[in-house]
Amino acid sequence: MHETAYEITTLTPQQPTQHPAMLPTEIPPGVQMVTLPGGIRTLAYTAQQAPPAPPVPVSQPIPTWAKTTALLTPTIGGGVAAAGIGISYAAPGLIAMSEALWAAVALIAAAAIGVPALLRIGRNAAGPGRGTTHITQNITASGMFGKANGTINHH
Repeated sequence: MHETAYEITTLTPQQPTQHPAMLPTEIPPGVQMVTLPGGIRTLAYTAQQAPPAPPVPVSQPIPTWAKTTALLTPTIGGGVAAAGIGISYAAPGLIAMSEALWAAVALIAAAAIGVPALLRIGRNAAGPGRGTTHITQNITASGMFGKANGTINHH
């Protein structure tokens, strides 16, 4: 094995060396003049200050319209749900009612077309001159205040 000898030296405090003073513009950011516990003043890096915290937002009161809307929402939703249930129960009756209305419209249309056609058929079936009565009047009068005479003829 190889033996190694170590030399022990003790360090003694020395006088600080004087550096030429730096201008404030030459000092890099984050470096400040500090005084050490032994009274020595030197430049040293210092802890950076944390940037200021953003301002805490002030809570605003909830507007009245928002509260009203929030309170009405369940009511409106319940009303819509109830209407849907009511319509589902009423649907068969509404379908039957619409079919009845269409039947009534068809009946009115048939009557508007059929009644005049039936009347024409009935007149033509009686034949010309049969079933109809023609009344003619002949009235004569002489003078302004004369007595009028007339005849009525039935053909």
